[in-house]
Amino acid sequence: MTRDDQGVTEQWIVRVEGREYGPADIATLREWKAEGRLLPANEARRADAELWTLAAEIPGLFDSEAPATASGSQPIHSISSAQAPPALPSRGFGQILAETLRIYARGFRQFLCLTLLVVLPSVCGQLIAMWTQTVQASDADLRVLAAGGFAFLMFVFSMAMWPVYIAGVQIFTAEIAAGRRTGVFAALNEAVRFWPRVAGLCVLVYGVFFLLILFALLIAAMIVAGESSLFVIFLALALLGLQVWMFGRFFINVLFWQQFAVLENAGVVDSLRESRTLAQSGRDLPWFQRPMWRGVVIASLWFVLVLVITLLSGWPTLQRSFNELMTTQDPQALLQKLTEAQQAHGFDVSSFALGLVQKILQPLVGIAFVVLYIDSRKER
Repeated sequence: MTRDDQGVTEQWIVRVEGREYGPADIATLREWKAEGRLLPANEARRADAELWTLAAEIPGLFDSEAPATASGSQPIHSISSAQAPPALPSRGFGQILAETLRIYARGFRQFLCLTLLVVLPSVCGQLIAMWTQTVQASDADLRVLAAGGFAFLMFVFSMAMWPVYIAGVQIFTAEIAAGRRTGVFAALNEAVRFWPRVAGLCVLVYGVFFLLILFALLIAAMIVAGESSLFVIFLALALLGLQVWMFGRFFINVLFWQQFAVLENAGVVDSLRESRTLAQSGRDLPWFQRPMWRGVVIASLWFVLVLVITLLSGWPTLQRSFNELMTTQDPQALLQKLTEAQQAHGFDVSSFALGLVQKILQPLVGIAFVVLYIDSRKER
């Protein structure tokens, strides 16, 4: 518990949805945090100061556990629970989706700016790469080499901006959900502060997912290259079942890592541990109200949307590939025909536009998980 020089407990005032609550000591604030009434993004200030900050900056509230009290002693509370910020009722899945759309519409400009941070470098790199393909072999000089280097740098810059994008989505969503407006530059400056932690978690989480997908591809290669014996089939099915179980298990464990890393200001290990705890909570609730299944449904809906957009953008290519596959038996000739058809087709405006629409809509899945996280914290 934090005390000043006179040994008096520090008192804090918090602002939730435009209303102020307090003064309250650190023990009371911890109770509000545990009940889901107080979030790191809520505003707070010391009772004897006028400068507002965030609840995440209160020492000993979100960055450490409550210290153990002496035997038989009780924590001191400065106000009664009736004066605490209201605990909002749990929302149904339809309400979570509606809140996601409301937040996205209200902060569309901010989310679009975040998207452009990642999309613009990638688009520039793709356009330069397409230009290099149209240059004749006789013109392949330092200009082509410079264009290739520029495309590679744009790809690296886009990847470097991804942790800022993730942190920015969390910050904007929490601020808009709390009824506040945050400037784009102020939020980006705050998001950059989380870059090392989010980048490390990205490498860990996405790296594990990549290895699991690679494991599945190796299983498929084993089936294709191996003999069609009963043992090989059973072994492949067993390995595939293990891979699906590992993928689903890991997905559940990292369901809320982004929210804990940014909104809770938790470290790498704490983010993964708290994410697993929250995802597996709510066992006393009906299955469709548990955070785990709600997260699975949100991810599935987004996957279906991406699949539809991908099929629409690549439908002509799929048709050409299917026709070539039906008429060409030689794999090498088939690959050559597909490559020539792709080069002759050139730049596809509709495919590019649909891909851009997907990127613009991508913050929706991040917003939905923040709303689910806030709702699940309240239920805990």
